[in-house]
Amino acid sequence: MSTECLFCRIVEGTLPATVVHETETVLAFRDIDPKAPTHVLVIPKEHHADAAALASADPALAGEVLAVAGEVAKLDAVDASGYRLVFNTGADGQQTVFHAHCHVLGGRGMTWPPG
Repeated sequence: MSTECLFCRIVEGTLPATVVHETETVLAFRDIDPKAPTHVLVIPKEHHADAAALASADPALAGEVLAVAGEVAKLDAVDASGYRLVFNTGADGQQTVFHAHCHVLGGRGMTWPPG
């Protein structure tokens, strides 16, 4: 855990978040600046800088992040209509918090490119 990392602080409970789902190793919470009616971040509780680092270090944990993202879609009832999963990686990929996280976006038509 990094005390400098915003998401690590959410995991440890020193920063608040609206948690929608949690397992022993993964946490899902609502984005504070939602881009869609459903906008939930799914993160591994263990710190990994980005999706590629997570997949390289612990493929099973990366799979659990994806599985929880699917559960979140069901919980928010966007699984039938469709949803988008986004991993931003690196500065050019618009990653702003350098802790691996998956955005679950749904509840409206998702245009491309995202807006």
